[in-house]
This record gives sequence, structure tokens and C-alpha cells, in this order.
Amino acid sequence: MAAKSEKKPIKTLISDFWKSDEQIPSAVREIASVLVTVGIIVAILFLGCGTWPAIVTIESESMVPHMNVGDLVLVVAADRLGPLQSMAEGNESGYQKYSLPGDVIIYHPNGNTELHPIIHRALYWVEAGPTNITYREMNKATGQIETKQYIAPHAGYITKGDNNPVIDQTGFGDNYRGTGSPIQPVKKEWIVGKAVYSVPYVGYLPLNIGPVIVIVIALMILQELYTRRKTSGPQNKTQTKKK
Repeated sequence: MAAKSEKKPIKTLISDFWKSDEQIPSAVREIASVLVTVGIIVAILFLGCGTWPAIVTIESESMVPHMNVGDLVLVVAADRLGPLQSMAEGNESGYQKYSLPGDVIIYHPNGNTELHPIIHRALYWVEAGPTNITYREMNKATGQIETKQYIAPHAGYITKGDNNPVIDQTGFGDNYRGTGSPIQPVKKEWIVGKAVYSVPYVGYLPLNIGPVIVIVIALMILQELYTRRKTSGPQNKTQTKKK
């Protein structure tokens, strides 16, 4: 009777698979290499910027002309590279960012992390209660346009897109993206970070990151298959002639 072949330990099987020159193991190694590289980049960005996401993409024209659709923006924690300054504070200190006084902040509207973050300029800080902010709104009962005083539900930053005609806290109505409430003054804990640098057009890639990843992986696999077929072709012909 033929001796039974000994089963290889799982560790050996994994090692043999990883070192194999066959198509599937090679493709797995390539994909793993990409994932490790991405992980290293993410770690460096997080440690250097102190916040996540450390990079955001501009998806609307609310900050035109200082930020445009497709810009890739580097974000740092609010206390990095100096304290966060509103437009009111920037007017006093002379500090400017993106051609105007004050910082451009990235924040979760009403603290809701499920909603897409907003990237707008911090204008000034208000306390809870009546403010000196007025806005115009239609009275649904009379159909008349009325001027109202803004009452802040709590302390926070008043924000606005540089290209928007009104502030966020009065410009999105009473049902912002189905939340059932308007945007409130931005609490400090709602701030993801502040924008420090932007690169034009590069942000179009993250806007379509899903399809891009699929295409890149598919191209890597096709390249691997092509390379192996090309290198194995002459060898096969030589072996055939020897027979």
C-alpha cells in the first residue's frame, strides 16, 4: 500500500500559497500591496493632521471662487497650526485663509455624523438666545415677507459659504436634508477640522473612488496575467521541442 501523504500544517500551506508564482497568489499579493500602501498613507495623514477625514473633496459651488468643485482639500484639527479663528477674529488679527478673514471649517451639521460634512467659513461666535442677526422669511399664514430676529438655540459658530447669499443657520429652511430641523450654530465638538490647503481637480478622483478602485484592481490582475503568459510562452515552446 502506498504511504499516506502527510498533511501540511496550515502555516506551511499559507506560506506556499503566498510564495507561489501562479496567477491567483500573484494577484492576491498585488492587491495586498496596494491595501498596505493605502493603510500607511491613511496612518500618516491621521497622525500628521490630527483628524479624520484628513482629506475632503469639494462637491458644490458654495465656496466659489476660493474653492471649486473637484478641489481636494487637506484638513487639520481645529487647534493645529494655530487656534481656529472666525471671520470676526480674523478681521481683528489680520489672519486670512482662502482670500478672506477667518478659517474655513468642516463640520457635521447639527452634530449628525450620518450627514455629509459641510465645508464653510466660520463667521463669528454667538451665545444662546437673541442675536443681532436678522433674516427675511415668508409668513405662511399671510403670504407676506417678514423680517425676523434669529434666536440661537445654543452657543456656536455662525457659518456661511463664501458664494452663498445667506448664512447656513437661516439659509436651509426648517428641514435640512430630511432632519426635521434647520442647521444650528456649530458647536466646537461638531467641527471635524479646518481647511489648510487645496489642490484643484484632484478631488474628482475621490468623488468616483469606488469605480476607480475596481478599475485599478482589474488592470493589475490583467497586467499580471499578461506578464505571466508572456514569460511562460517561450518556456513552453522550448519544453515542447525537447520532447
